[in-house]
Amino acid sequence: MNAPQSFEALIIGAGLAGLSCALRLAEQGVRVALLEKGETERYLCNSRICGGAFHVSYRDVAESPDILMKAMKSYTDDFSRQSFLDVMAQNVGQTVQWLQSKGLRYIKVGTASHRQHTLAPPIATKGRDYWHGRGGDVMLRTLQAEYKKAGGTLLLGTRAIKLKMSGTVCVGIEAEQQGKIVQIEARNVVICDGGFQANLELLKEFITPAPAKIRQRNAQTAKGDGLIMAREVGAKLVGMDHFYGHLLIQDAMTNDDLWPFPIMDELCVAGLIVNAQGERFVDEGLGGVYLANHLAALEDPLSTTVIFDQSIWDGPGKAFITPANPLIVQNGGTVHTSQTLEELAGKVGIDANRLTKTVAAYNAAVSAGTLEQLNPTRSAKTHSAMPIINAPFYAVRLAPGITYTMGGIAIDEHSRVLNSAEDPIMGLYAAGCATGGLEGGPQVGYVGGLSKSSVTGFRAANHIAENRAR
Repeated sequence: MNAPQSFEALIIGAGLAGLSCALRLAEQGVRVALLEKGETERYLCNSRICGGAFHVSYRDVAESPDILMKAMKSYTDDFSRQSFLDVMAQNVGQTVQWLQSKGLRYIKVGTASHRQHTLAPPIATKGRDYWHGRGGDVMLRTLQAEYKKAGGTLLLGTRAIKLKMSGTVCVGIEAEQQGKIVQIEARNVVICDGGFQANLELLKEFITPAPAKIRQRNAQTAKGDGLIMAREVGAKLVGMDHFYGHLLIQDAMTNDDLWPFPIMDELCVAGLIVNAQGERFVDEGLGGVYLANHLAALEDPLSTTVIFDQSIWDGPGKAFITPANPLIVQNGGTVHTSQTLEELAGKVGIDANRLTKTVAAYNAAVSAGTLEQLNPTRSAKTHSAMPIINAPFYAVRLAPGITYTMGGIAIDEHSRVLNSAEDPIMGLYAAGCATGGLEGGPQVGYVGGLSKSSVTGFRAANHIAENRAR
């Protein structure tokens, strides 16, 4: 083994959370090293290929803390700790402005509140290289250049494999670097290596009985290394059973042109989803993130189909920035269509009698305004239901797509890692999608990956810098 290197702070993972933390530390004069297992400066991670919208539960980050707080509470159904909500509501605006001062540019994309701070230039709407030279790619390259300018050390091709402890205090890590095991000492270690979405064993433990049957809608680099290391030293894990993701056409399992876009959410929340027997089994009105989680939890996540009609195909089907209509067909997806529901059922292998009864009951509830009486109920608070009456009728087989896991390492309001007794593990922090406790809950409440990553990384850096002399 090589002689140990030594730093005041060591950041694991160079996505948005890691770069935000490392850059904030470096500009405050803290001697910091940023570790990234990717070997080139254009290493893949979720931050690089992200959609680019900074928001808080679909509200603009520039809105008042009261509005942001209300949105988060509504989406997370009081799952999140009040201290986490306070941190996000009070700090996200300042953090996004700080990032702008470091060279990030934002634009407004459409009129939707959650797209008023979108990274520029915006991502392309199609193609496997949709992120190249855009959005998150430019963001990471900009922050990396600022970090180096501030005197920070970047260690590419370095994968943390073990936390080093002195009693109950974290004092550094053991890492694999260019095939060698190295020791790196640090007064503070910050885990920022993302979720565990690309670790099939952890997915099976916490998310789905069939991890190979959900589509990796991500960079496929986040293996949960930091979470595993933190659990080994007694860190508490929280909210592990949910993820942020979207519904995809099932062909995306084998066709790379059908992920991460287009998504099927708009079609699914307007129409209805049925199982292999042709029956509804889930509340479509709870939105795409909830539906993706529900499908992933099934014994067979690939056993469902969305049913809709021409009005939905021409309406919600064209509503998203990367619309299902026409991108699914253009990119080689299979869309079944027929003039009758009976014939449509035959094309997708569903019992025709059950499907027609399911659609008839659904249409009657839409017409009578009795959606809450359906079993399962069909909520319409956020997403309105549309009748399925205008031929031709459509059917698309579905697959849940996972972008990042919502659960992870428990942290406090300063991003310090907590143990099972909810006491801080000294010298150990975590930020971004490696953490849990903010998103999730009964309705799988979504807050926003970019906002969560930047705020928690920024907060960790400030706490380390403020306490460096103590």
